[in-house]
Amino acid sequence: MSVKITYSPSYTIVPTYECFNQCSYCNFRVQPGTDNWLSLDQAKTILHQLDSIEILILSGEVHPQSQRRSAWLQRIYALCHLALQKGFLPHTNAGPLSFEEMETLKQVNVSMGLMLEQLSPRLLKNIHRNSPSKHPAVRLQQLHWAGKLKIPFTTGLLLGIGETETDWEETLTAISTIHKQYGHIQEVILQPHQPGKRQQSPGSPCDDQMLLQAVKIARNLLPQDIAIQIPPNLVKTTDMILACLDAGAMDLGGIGPIDEVNPNYLHHSLKTLTTLLETYGYRLQPRLPIYPQYDNWLPHPLKKRVQSWRTRLNLEITS
Repeated sequence: MSVKITYSPSYTIVPTYECFNQCSYCNFRVQPGTDNWLSLDQAKTILHQLDSIEILILSGEVHPQSQRRSAWLQRIYALCHLALQKGFLPHTNAGPLSFEEMETLKQVNVSMGLMLEQLSPRLLKNIHRNSPSKHPAVRLQQLHWAGKLKIPFTTGLLLGIGETETDWEETLTAISTIHKQYGHIQEVILQPHQPGKRQQSPGSPCDDQMLLQAVKIARNLLPQDIAIQIPPNLVKTTDMILACLDAGAMDLGGIGPIDEVNPNYLHHSLKTLTTLLETYGYRLQPRLPIYPQYDNWLPHPLKKRVQSWRTRLNLEITS
């Protein structure tokens, strides 16, 4: 019998690329005040053309003390609400939020996320020295708040940014500990750093063997009900994709037209991935951005939409 590997049919909508952080490896951000925020009319035009399930609302960060912070949050909320109206399932990743902001966005998201990246304070002295919201305590707080609010959550590690295996273990252990308290972590992304054209410093790519070792360590340290996700467009060889699946990765994340965070690395086509996996005894299967065990956490209107999608997706898979 073939082993199921999941992915999310996804499209990324970016409210704004501006961000007050200045991570040296970022290929996403622009300077605050230099970007025109996505309008609802523009979003309507985009959504009208899509054949996806998940709408990932991925935003640069407006400073918490900025006078525009409230308008920024309102724009994200409105985009999520619009996506729901159009029949999609929103998942927001907009950097660290206040408890009240997370509570607000819970009403229009089936799940949310924030990468821990790495918990080592050492990185605050170099790649994160101009990135206040990358402070480990700030990001860990998000995982606790998401648990208290019963928000199905995705987090993850960024690999190859100057950390050590001990740092991986510390970060994974923290995720595991928080999940055991609240039970809300759906998946952990292991994202290998691959240099892009827009980052401040060239940096070195994450070696494939490093990724494979991280998968093995993650599968050993994380509870079995947390899925391990790898982004196949950032893995250099198909052999390594298969090796990571053999080692315990079970999800390929959101697959859509473009990887906004890593625009230089195109996604593989679904046909290519399906053929590759079938050849080696795996079965690629679409999923929703919320895992089934969390459906009852949702407000009733969102739960109804999710259950409708589950029925539709099951019919498509079994037909």
